[in-house]
Amino acid sequence: MIISYLRKAGWFVGLMLLQVLILNNIHIAGYATPFLYIYLILKFESDISRNTVMLWAFCLALLIDVFSDTPGMNAVAAVTIAFLRPFFLRLFAPRDTLDNIVPSIASMGFSPFLKFLIVSVFVHHAILLSIEYFSFVHWGALLLKIVASSSLTVICILALEGMNKK
Repeated sequence: MIISYLRKAGWFVGLMLLQVLILNNIHIAGYATPFLYIYLILKFESDISRNTVMLWAFCLALLIDVFSDTPGMNAVAAVTIAFLRPFFLRLFAPRDTLDNIVPSIASMGFSPFLKFLIVSVFVHHAILLSIEYFSFVHWGALLLKIVASSSLTVICILALEGMNKK
């Protein structure tokens, strides 16, 4: 159990530094920015309490907010997907594997994991970018940015998931 938390702490530091130092500076065509830090939130075991995941999500996103000068925007979006994560898992995970799984392609299958990933990332990005825009005047640009950033994040997470195969 301690090894599991040490591994999560390593991912925490690594993803936070990657997001703050590199990924926040990537803006493909001015619309797509990957938010890879949510990978840690999505990879918690299904039997860990919702409050624990929400605490990890809040700490991670708040540190990203501090270093990115975004006042709580990432924290709101990250805590929201941490709160909704058990519901999304019940919705997309195969019924016989929901007891104690770490969401992944290997444990859920490609299609259920992809659905879980797309919905979680889209909800996160919709909340984060709606707060960033703070207006629905340019809803076309907002929707384009949500879809482009979500697509880029999903591709990055799938690539990371492919490298994590055991």
